[in-house]
Amino acid sequence: MTTEFEAVERARDEALARVGGAVTFAELATVETEVLGRRSVIVEMRKALGGLDAQARRSVGQLLNAAMSAVGDAVVLRRSAIEAVERAGQLEAERLDLTEFSPQRRRGHLHPFTAAWERLEDVFVGMGFQVAEGPEIETEWFNFGALNFPAGHPARESQDSLWVDWGEPGHTLLRTHTSPVQVRTMLAQEPPIYVVCPGRVFRQDTPDATHMPVFHQIEGLVIDRGISVGDLAGTLDSFVKAFFGGEFSSRLRPSYFPFTEPSAEFDVRRPDGSWLELGGCGMVHPNVLRAGGIDPEQWSGFAFGFGIDRFALTRHGVEDLREFWSGDVRFLSQF
Repeated sequence: MTTEFEAVERARDEALARVGGAVTFAELATVETEVLGRRSVIVEMRKALGGLDAQARRSVGQLLNAAMSAVGDAVVLRRSAIEAVERAGQLEAERLDLTEFSPQRRRGHLHPFTAAWERLEDVFVGMGFQVAEGPEIETEWFNFGALNFPAGHPARESQDSLWVDWGEPGHTLLRTHTSPVQVRTMLAQEPPIYVVCPGRVFRQDTPDATHMPVFHQIEGLVIDRGISVGDLAGTLDSFVKAFFGGEFSSRLRPSYFPFTEPSAEFDVRRPDGSWLELGGCGMVHPNVLRAGGIDPEQWSGFAFGFGIDRFALTRHGVEDLREFWSGDVRFLSQF
């Protein structure tokens, strides 16, 4: 039994050291998953308790529970410490010496779309996702075929997509969504997969108050064992609360997309009780899993996506999307 005790204490000490070494929220989230998640050393030890006799199982189990509690408490304390450091840094960065202030000196700042993009990435990384990227010029197979778009689907037509004069006609185009990055990710790595895919996309849209031929999307993909619609709904609700605040909530409404089944639209409920349509989501279609080299009998997953530009539009209360593309410094300097 001494050997088991030493192993538990060693795992606990290593976990505490890793927690203490995390310096950002993203690092802490990753460490927390690795030391307390389903595949952590401590959890694996708990699974192995069944091989011990009753007395040893009781003693080692108590030690494991105490170890998990200690590591969990350390995560909470470390999160508070990181928050304090970041808060101090923010206050220092925002400090103004009014004796040196000159109204003629203006510094540039991030475009509202870029700021929304980076904030979304930060939220998802804090939830345990990784960021994946891919090419803006794609083949028809990655953009449509691998995503279960049938031949003759309207999205494939020239009036909807911007085809590139490269290779065979109808073979290469400017990507119409960031979903091809999900396919490339499935082909490049083994599950489990937890990624978000932000990027610029292109469609044959006439510019108006809510549409542009060039815009930005962020899509998410989760592939793991035993993933269900409940995981999808819970993830989206956690995201909504993390991004907008705890007074917001979300809901799913049935819909249809070629690459998910079942599919849904998801909405955000504002504090005033009104609803805002945010994007689409659903369980990854088995055909898409197969195209990504993943066995749908062993793995399941969900995907979701929405427009970054409309996030900025809604957040800042701007009515016309074209204003953000105007390059008018008088307008952009307000944000």
